[in-house]
Amino acid sequence: MSFFTELQRRNVVRVGLAYTVIAWVIAQVAELAFDSFGAPDWTIKSLIVLLLLGLPLALIFAWVYEMTPEGLKKEKDVDRSTSITPQTGRRIDRVIIGMLVIALAFFAFDKYGRDPATVETASNDAPEAASESVPAAATPNPRAPKKSVAVLPFIAMSTGPDDEYFADGLTEEILNSLAQLPELLVTARTSAFVFKGDDLPPIPEIAAKLGVRHVVEGSVRRSGDRLRVTAQLIRASDGFHLWSNNYDSTSADTIHVQENIAEKIAIALDVVLDEEKSEAMRNAGMRDAEAFTLYQKGLNLFYQAHGDIEIIAGLRAANELFDKVIQRVPDFGPVYQMRADLWTHMLNEDLQGGPDQRFTAAEATDAYAKAVADFRAAAQNTRNPVDRLHAELDLAWVEGNWRALTARTERVLASDACSDGNWAPTIANVIGLSEQHRKQAKHILACDPLRSLGWFDLARATLRVGDTEEAIRIAREGMEVAPGGWLEWIFGRALIEAGRYEEAETVIDTVVRDPEFSNGLRVLLAANQGDRAAAHRALAGFDDNFEKLFIALPAYAWVGQRDDANRLAARYDAHPWGPWQLWQSAHWCACGAPWDLAATPNFARMLEENEVPWPPVSEGKYPLKDW
Repeated sequence: MSFFTELQRRNVVRVGLAYTVIAWVIAQVAELAFDSFGAPDWTIKSLIVLLLLGLPLALIFAWVYEMTPEGLKKEKDVDRSTSITPQTGRRIDRVIIGMLVIALAFFAFDKYGRDPATVETASNDAPEAASESVPAAATPNPRAPKKSVAVLPFIAMSTGPDDEYFADGLTEEILNSLAQLPELLVTARTSAFVFKGDDLPPIPEIAAKLGVRHVVEGSVRRSGDRLRVTAQLIRASDGFHLWSNNYDSTSADTIHVQENIAEKIAIALDVVLDEEKSEAMRNAGMRDAEAFTLYQKGLNLFYQAHGDIEIIAGLRAANELFDKVIQRVPDFGPVYQMRADLWTHMLNEDLQGGPDQRFTAAEATDAYAKAVADFRAAAQNTRNPVDRLHAELDLAWVEGNWRALTARTERVLASDACSDGNWAPTIANVIGLSEQHRKQAKHILACDPLRSLGWFDLARATLRVGDTEEAIRIAREGMEVAPGGWLEWIFGRALIEAGRYEEAETVIDTVVRDPEFSNGLRVLLAANQGDRAAAHRALAGFDDNFEKLFIALPAYAWVGQRDDANRLAARYDAHPWGPWQLWQSAHWCACGAPWDLAATPNFARMLEENEVPWPPVSEGKYPLKDW
């Protein structure tokens, strides 16, 4: 008798086949169950290893033992004439057929019963499930627009090295898609990503802080090439799920999953999607999972750099990742804007004599050329008309193409999208468009309420139009909601310009934490009061590197040191980035002309050639400044 014949007689082959089918079904059911309970990845991997180890044991068991009417016996102890292995084999065949039917049904459902690979657990028409984290008696924010939503960072349920960045990228892709719909107020990334982590406030509290009526939350789990995404749209007022989906697919389907989530959320919020809107949503992101993961890693370094004194080194590291993004998705405009930040910081450092950069004239010219090239690439690769307006304004300003600057800026400020570009506030406040900028800043703050810079921009524009008490109120509220050093600066400055000198002095001593800001405000306070001696004492409070600070030229102007202001302005004017630094100095000074144009012939020529109005409007009182 051959060995294979004996395997068949002892039902070893049947047992092996039955074990394989049963093990597959167990693994599939376990994956769903473990994922529902949030079990870590190692649990399903461990189960699969155990099932694989069990196969040879099952085969050995079938070879050694035989089922008899008296029970289980060793095969060598069974009389062949009384063996019931044929009947046992038929029973095993029935088990195999039954398990194959179950396996095929599961496979068919997994492959064809989803859209794509989707299970819809609730619908917009029949909200059934309430979020466990939301109290049923929550009160909606009466000021929030009816069609408003925040997409919170999706939680990475797996622990791969890039899984968190992948989850952040998926979140931002969904957010950017929804932001293309004019009917929706969508919270910007800066504010939405404040609520990242495990210990989060209840949904109504999050919605109230973000000024929205709906919140999207979800999770992402990756295991090899398998991808599971859960997403739910929650009504903040009562915690009901307006829509909830589970997506089981592969990493190759990531973009399709992201697009499906965004479209289902839009529909659940009663947005009518036509082909034009759907196309805008599809074009908003990168449509490349690897690219948006790299982009999130770059953004992480970018934001860290802006909170660190080693900003140049941090931006260089971020740009290495942005370069990889550009290689994969060369038509994504925002990545060029992020990359350009390094070049402008390098130019500022070099111009001001900072410690991180010592350029030759050729190197400075090259850095400026790179900045222009990146702003041009950003303008050429915008995905919607509003972003194009902002990008073209930024490019025109950086290129020195200032002839139509007022018209360009007015078009940008007339848009009601949640975007402020890079340079719009700096340009608007200098050329007399602060009131228009103020209106847009209010709208942008509604989209991004936890962004400190948004509060700062609104407070500064409000101060520029002469509403000092309102500027004080905005700055104070901003420091409570989204604290940041720039708000401390504008709060102190608004108090000074309101004539609340004693209060301003207290704020400078107790609230303003940055020494450069506090010393600058002391100079401004003394200058506003016309106290020349106190102003000079405040200037002496700076160290020998005073002229390396952005506040140096405005401070000289505030205290009436005209020769020093002209000397420093002339030094700036000789630099490739000089005209733009001078523009920014005029913006920060808000004191009319901080220097004599005769001292800056390059800057003066650019103003004349482009018919830019000069000097800017003065914001406050500067009795020590006599020009």
